[in-house]
Amino acid sequence: MTIKSIPFGFVELPRERSQKKPRRTGLTMMADFGLPLRYATDTVELAGSYIDLAKIAVGTSRLYDLAYLRRKLAMYKRHRIRPFIGGQFQEYVYATYGARKLPAFMAEAKRVGFEVIEISDNCVPLSDKERFDQIRLAVTSGLAVFGEVGSKDMKNDAGLLVHQAEICFKAGAELVLVEAAELIANGKPKMKLINGIRKALDMDKVLIELPGPWISNVTLSAVEDMKKFLVAEFGPDVNIANVLPQDMFETEALRVGLGVVGPKFKGVKS
Repeated sequence: MTIKSIPFGFVELPRERSQKKPRRTGLTMMADFGLPLRYATDTVELAGSYIDLAKIAVGTSRLYDLAYLRRKLAMYKRHRIRPFIGGQFQEYVYATYGARKLPAFMAEAKRVGFEVIEISDNCVPLSDKERFDQIRLAVTSGLAVFGEVGSKDMKNDAGLLVHQAEICFKAGAELVLVEAAELIANGKPKMKLINGIRKALDMDKVLIELPGPWISNVTLSAVEDMKKFLVAEFGPDVNIANVLPQDMFETEALRVGLGVVGPKFKGVKS
């Protein structure tokens, strides 16, 4: 791509920000709670260069027409975006039908067109063995796995979250997501917990979730503050999860210093 094919191409973007897909760092995961296909396609045509993962959130996969869902998954894949089933669907199946139905769940995920699933326990707690076994089952079924650690209801310390993440990786998870509700208190980042996670884990393999309106007392300003904090604290190539579709472009602008916060001031060049 030549500089003339880019609007305002003379404006340099920070070298610390990964620009090409597939990325190894600086991943952005978009949460899809039931986007119409044309809406999703328009979003990807605009911002697909900045979307790496798309979570088909909660149990919405069950509510689609099969052909429609397959078209959506295929659209994401054509744009080098990896769609995956949100972990709360697996939690629902496990809580409702028990472990005996999980092989059928994995097989159905593949039949529908998924290549990745999330294994989580933020609503239905898992023991260490259950977490390990469910991830291993998915991996041996031919699926890539993203593990999620943390709870929407209970507040855990960094040691427990790190322990859970290590189990995920040992079982074969490719990435680990940290539940957003664990990371904030009264709208503010919990620095002790965040620093504990950062010291113990390879942050290139950890996605930090943004909070959202599904968490009590979380405001839009709190979500924006969290994004700003993550970019300032970890740099423009931090892995960020649960970005809403309408915020994809703005989030990338924030990463590269073109958002409302602006660039880090380094003096004016003459």
